[in-house]
Amino acid sequence: MNIAIDLRRITEFGIGTYTRNIVRALGRLDQENSYYLIGAPERISEIGSLPANFHSVPLLEQDTTAKGYLECRRLVKGLNCDLVHIPHLFWLPRNLPCPYVMTVHDVLEHLYRARDRSGAKRLMHFHLTRRVLNGASRIFAVSSFTKIEIEKLFGVPNGQIQVIYNAIDERFLHGHASESDRQLIAERYQVNYPFLLYAGKISPQKNVVRIIEAFSALKTELAKAEQYPDLKLIIIGDELSKHPDLRRTVIRSGVQNDVRFLGFVPIDTLRIFYDAAKVFIFPSLYEGFGLPPLEAMAHGTPVLTSNTSSLPEVVGNAAVLVNPENVFEMRRALQRVLLDQNLRAKLKERGYEQVQKFSWEASALSVLDAYREISNRRGGKSKPQQATQLVLNS
Repeated sequence: MNIAIDLRRITEFGIGTYTRNIVRALGRLDQENSYYLIGAPERISEIGSLPANFHSVPLLEQDTTAKGYLECRRLVKGLNCDLVHIPHLFWLPRNLPCPYVMTVHDVLEHLYRARDRSGAKRLMHFHLTRRVLNGASRIFAVSSFTKIEIEKLFGVPNGQIQVIYNAIDERFLHGHASESDRQLIAERYQVNYPFLLYAGKISPQKNVVRIIEAFSALKTELAKAEQYPDLKLIIIGDELSKHPDLRRTVIRSGVQNDVRFLGFVPIDTLRIFYDAAKVFIFPSLYEGFGLPPLEAMAHGTPVLTSNTSSLPEVVGNAAVLVNPENVFEMRRALQRVLLDQNLRAKLKERGYEQVQKFSWEASALSVLDAYREISNRRGGKSKPQQATQLVLNS
């Protein structure tokens, strides 16, 4: 088979994590089929070393422009592709010369973000997205929750959607942080105290305002019992300047000296924060999958997360689940996870087991099986020699 994978959104947070890891796993598993990675060569090179059957095909135009649309179609036709994999939800029809599959991480843009558009734009966006979804030979949903959302919202037939789970980046599986690692965050970030941790994007559905409110209530309760007087809350994510409401919440809650916003932190440093945190808190209102709780579990850190969307499916019985809209329930659960040593030990062991249920190799095998099934259903073989003329960098 000749398989094209559109990597033009590889810089986006969740999509990039998925794309890099699924391509790496396919590279480890499949040296038979030809893969054409369409996008900016310097971004594709960030995936790392790939076998000789993976080729970089430069395309700098974005998928939302007319030129990007025409160029992508021309490349796919010239490469004589049997299949195109688009690793994200999109809404502009592609009219490709061969079947396409797509990965849907969530349908958030038709829920929270849709409120920012006028009624006419929302309607057009919705109908075009539904057309694109129904035109796919297969939709890979990253969780059963996301599969149900696609069925319910867009009326896509059940058999057209396949659940293929995400997994954590292998860099979170390198064992516990060393003493020198902990010294690094003490020196670079002046973190030498016990802390609760949130890591992820900062947007309304992530519920960070309620994290701060629950933390403030927790500090009050701990002060009454004279416990953890130096406990802090560390928030790793977007720059604070983009979210002034969070600073206002910190001031209103009276925890100015106990909440720290660190902005973006690279993975090699983030894993140290996961390892050192007393509790990882992730009370998101909506997740298509939700990787951060699993990343924290890989480091033996107890997790508190939401009882909504995909999160119960992802964390199983390895986390404490709360109603993310109830600040006092969140506070009580935080206090319990922080102080109950038996519960902490149980969550640690269950967390290790839960992480093992997800792997990029297993996901890539399922993707590869779907590629083969769709190609066989279509029938016929491509002619690889015609494709080589368009490959500029391999």
